[in-house]
Amino acid sequence: MSIPKPNRGAIAAGHALTAEAGAEMLRQGGNAFDAAIAAAFTACVTESALTALGGGGFLLAHTAQGENRLFDFFCQTPRSKAIGGVIGGAIGRAGGQAGGRSPDFYPIHANFGDTVQEFHIGLGAMAVPGAIAGLLQVHQTLGRLPLAQVVAPAQHWATQGTEVEPFRAYCFQILAPILTATDGAREIYAPQGTLLKAGDRFYLPGFATVLDDLVRHGADLLYQGELAQAVVQACAAQGGYLSLEDLQAYRVIEREPLAVRYGKATLLTNPPPSSGGTLIAFALHLLAQAAPATTAHGSSRHVAALREVMGLTNLARQRGYDDHLYRANIAKEFLSPAHLAPYLEELQAALSQGGNKWGSTTHISVVDGEGNAASLTTSNGEGSAYVIPGTGIMMNNMLGEEDLNPQGFHQWPTNQRMSSMMAPTLVLQDGQPRLVLGSGGSNRIRTAILQVVSNVLDFGMDIEMAVNAPRLHWERGALHLEPGFDQATLEAEGITGGDRCTWWQTRNMFFGGVHAVAVDAKGTLAGVGDGRRGGACVVVEG
Repeated sequence: MSIPKPNRGAIAAGHALTAEAGAEMLRQGGNAFDAAIAAAFTACVTESALTALGGGGFLLAHTAQGENRLFDFFCQTPRSKAIGGVIGGAIGRAGGQAGGRSPDFYPIHANFGDTVQEFHIGLGAMAVPGAIAGLLQVHQTLGRLPLAQVVAPAQHWATQGTEVEPFRAYCFQILAPILTATDGAREIYAPQGTLLKAGDRFYLPGFATVLDDLVRHGADLLYQGELAQAVVQACAAQGGYLSLEDLQAYRVIEREPLAVRYGKATLLTNPPPSSGGTLIAFALHLLAQAAPATTAHGSSRHVAALREVMGLTNLARQRGYDDHLYRANIAKEFLSPAHLAPYLEELQAALSQGGNKWGSTTHISVVDGEGNAASLTTSNGEGSAYVIPGTGIMMNNMLGEEDLNPQGFHQWPTNQRMSSMMAPTLVLQDGQPRLVLGSGGSNRIRTAILQVVSNVLDFGMDIEMAVNAPRLHWERGALHLEPGFDQATLEAEGITGGDRCTWWQTRNMFFGGVHAVAVDAKGTLAGVGDGRRGGACVVVEG
C-alpha cells in the first residue's frame, strides 16, 4: 500500500490548534476538504464557545477540476410547534411542567463590559442541527483520507486537554450565564465549581468517545440513533420542539454558489435563502461605482464610500429582501440593474456632496497544491446550554437568535432551512482560487468580508495587510470605527456628522474574524488568522 505524498497548502482558522489539525491532514496526503473537516472537528474542542456539532454551517468548495459547490448544512426549523405532542402554551422557563406543553425558552444577559446583550436559550431554542450531516457528506463526497484519520486531532485535544488562552477565557466569561446554566454545561466549563479561566486546562473526553461512534455509525448516530433518542426524550420531558421525525428528515442541501463579477475577479459566495452572500454581492456592485482604488485607503472619501455602501445595502434589505428570501430567483432580481439603479444614484449623490456585540461563529479557509479550495463557516449560535449527555456536544439556540427570527420568537415557519449571515467566500481569477475567506461576527460578517476583498482587489494589499487593516461598520445610524482612521479629519469634513459614532480604542471581535488564505499568480501561498478572534494560519510546503 503506497503512502500518500504530502500535499502543499495553507489553512487559516480561529485557533492555532484548529489550523494545525488541518495542516496535518495536508502533510498526510489529504486534500483541502480533508483539512477543512479535520479543522472543523478540532474547532469543536478549541473553539467550543463559537461552534459545535450541535449547530450548523456552510462549506463552499472549488475543486481542482473547476467545479464550484455550496454545501448548506445550516439549521432547520422543526416540522411542528408541538411540545411533547401538545401545541406549546405560555412562553417562559417551563421545563418540567406537566406534559411539557410550554417551551423551555428563557433570556440570559451577556456582559461585554460596555454593553449587555440579551440571548434566549433552553431546549425550546434548539433548531434541527446540521453540522454532523454536513461535515460527513463533504468528507464522503470530496475527501480522501479515512474518517478515523480526519477526526484524530480533535480526539487528541479533547482527551489531552488544551490550555485556555486569554481570548477563549474572554469568550467563556461573556457566555458564563449559558455555560453555567445546566449541570451538563457546568461539568465542561466549570468542572471545579467555578468557570474556567486563562491558564486552566479544558477537556472534552465525551467528545472523543462520540467521535469513535461517529466513525462507526456515521450521521445516523445523531439523526436516528442513540443521540437522537436522547435529544428527543429531553425535548419531550423538558420543553423542546425537536422530534425524532425532525432529525430523521434532515438533509444537506447542495446549492449553486452565488457568483458576482468585481473587476477582473469573480466572487463566489453563499446564495439565498441565506442573506449574507447576496448582501455582499449588492454592496460590491455599489462599491465598484465608488471606485475606491482612486482614493487613499482610510481617507475621508474611502470612509464615506464604505459608510454609504453599507447604509444603502441595509436600506435595500429592509425594503422587502428579507420578506422574499425563499422566492425563486430572488438574488437575480435583487442584483438586477433595474433594482440597483436607484441605489447607485443615491450613492453618487451622497459622494458628490462629500458626505461590542457577540457573533458566535468561526471560519476555516484552506487551499491545497492541487487547486482545491474550501471555505467553511460554522456556528452554534451562543449555545442552548443543553449538552447531550456523555458527548460534550452542546446544542444550538438558533430559535432564540433575534437576527434569525425577524417575525418574532416562536413565529418561525415550520420545516424550513433557516437564513444566515454566514458567507463563506472564494475569489477566483482566471478560474483559479485567489482568495479563500469568511468571517464570524453576526451582522458584521458581510462588512468585514467586503472590506477585506476590497483591500486586496482595489488597493493591492497582501492578505495579511488586508485582514489587519482597520475596519468600520455602519448599521441603523451607528458608525463604528477601529483605531487607524483619522478621527479629527473625518469629523472636520463632516463624514461622521449624521451618525452616532463609536471610536473604538482597540481592535475587537465586534468587527468579525476574517481567517483567509491567498494564492498569487506564481502559486505562492499565504494566509492569516484574524487576531481579533485569536486566529492562526499554517502554510504547508509539499
